[in-house]
Amino acid sequence: MPFARLASATTPTCHLGLGLAAVGRPGYINLGRDQDLGTDRGVDALRARTHELLDAAYAQGVRYFDVARSYGRSEEFLAGWLNARSEVDDIVVGSKWGYTYTADWTTDAERHEVKDHSLRTYERQRAETAELLGDRLDLYQIHSVTPDSPALTDKELHNRLAEAAAEGLTVGFSTSGPAQADAIRAALAVTVDGEPLFRTVQSTYNVLETSAGPALAEAHDAGLTVIVKEGMANGRLADPHAPDALKAVAADTGLGSDAVALALVLRQPWAGVVLSGAATTAQLASNLHAAVVDLDEDRLDRLAALVEDPHAYWDRRGGLPWH
Repeated sequence: MPFARLASATTPTCHLGLGLAAVGRPGYINLGRDQDLGTDRGVDALRARTHELLDAAYAQGVRYFDVARSYGRSEEFLAGWLNARSEVDDIVVGSKWGYTYTADWTTDAERHEVKDHSLRTYERQRAETAELLGDRLDLYQIHSVTPDSPALTDKELHNRLAEAAAEGLTVGFSTSGPAQADAIRAALAVTVDGEPLFRTVQSTYNVLETSAGPALAEAHDAGLTVIVKEGMANGRLADPHAPDALKAVAADTGLGSDAVALALVLRQPWAGVVLSGAATTAQLASNLHAAVVDLDEDRLDRLAALVEDPHAYWDRRGGLPWH
């Protein structure tokens, strides 16, 4: 398991990772992104921004980096950074397949990505990822598995993934939607030749959406590394958009709402890596303060009152505009 590399890390930020969903393409659904990126969304500008973020994250102890085929040029940007920094040999790189980027570097496309969990898509995207990341890829995840995903029942796909695992690649999956817990439990039951197929799970969990928690605890107990995405709820938990109760707790700590929101996730005993989706180095620095936030029982109780119904949460997420 490549995540064993993180077990020996001693920096406070070693359990925080950086995801490149917000900077690998010109359009995304995070709130405040117009202000974060400004008007220059060209390839060169976002490549430079991505490399700046990767430099800052690495310098501050972050050792997990997360990309996907559908995150525009995120794999390309990360590969370029790695190729220019051959001395960086202590990180873990994860990518995902299952969505194809279709926006053609625009922000107003009718469809920004198309989902397909077929074996054919896996083979095509695995080759595309390999061309860019080669042997620097540690983890390959099925992108956004839901309970009805054919990836949960396709035995031929399972066999191909098991072959990749036998060659040293860690195989995982991510989840989305209000039935994340059902998808996680279904994936835990997938085996090849009697052995569990998946070694990691990446799911949405945050102050507002906690429904996957029990299933993620089960995954952790089964030996999977748990990666948490969208800990900031696509910007809903960052200032100035954060709920008043979160802002009040943040004021008590003297840190940002974002740091408090991520700290809540970090304190879960099953959380192996918690992703920052920062689009600026200032956001990243603030996010990384999560490692030192003190959440006592009173503060936890105040945050617990913010939990939303999963269906309401995902309905609102589905309505966020692409900026």
